[in-house]
Amino acid sequence: MKAVCLLSGGMDSTTLAYLAKDMGYDVIALHLRYGQPTEDAEYAAARKIAGLLEASEFFEVNLDYLLRIGGSALTDASVEVKDHTEGETGMPATYVPFRNANLLAIATSLAEARGAEAIFIGVQASDYAGYPDCRPAFVEAFQKAIDAGTADGTTITLRTPFVRMNKAEILQVGFDLGVPYEHTWSCYRSSSPACGTCDSCHYRLEAFAEHGVRDPIEYGER
Repeated sequence: MKAVCLLSGGMDSTTLAYLAKDMGYDVIALHLRYGQPTEDAEYAAARKIAGLLEASEFFEVNLDYLLRIGGSALTDASVEVKDHTEGETGMPATYVPFRNANLLAIATSLAEARGAEAIFIGVQASDYAGYPDCRPAFVEAFQKAIDAGTADGTTITLRTPFVRMNKAEILQVGFDLGVPYEHTWSCYRSSSPACGTCDSCHYRLEAFAEHGVRDPIEYGER
């Protein structure tokens, strides 16, 4: 079996790729650059993880048109990546408009061309509180698009095993699988060390703290 795994190099996507491998899939790692502030750190992490997983292919795509579209702290230098604020609601500044649809469209093309039976994406419960393209309804709708838009006889299943899980639960899956989190990167703001204060760093550190385990990467603040 083959699976295209969206691999950013972060905690969730790395755990997801290890889970796909454990499920018996031959992993095709798909990494997307779109001008995000930490794209070099993410790329290095994704390459390292793909190598450790012995992925059959590392396929990189540059979506720099998302920079021209803008509308996000990850694609527009005039929009600040904010520190995590407890209890804050509404659309996060780091939401990239309809990003996951762009990523999944590429993943579907790659899966169909390579004869892969599945696409794995690491959307999860904490994300879809603020990111609309992480919601279960979006995933279900995109599965229908895959079914309708691929060649007759093609069966590609969009797999989202973490969609009902929080960060701590995902981390437990990773611990059970022996995921090398020291080689992953999650920070939105800095390529070295991780800032420790953006939303992504906050939720990652919180998940490790829930398990009583020290996060192995370096932070400017913990």
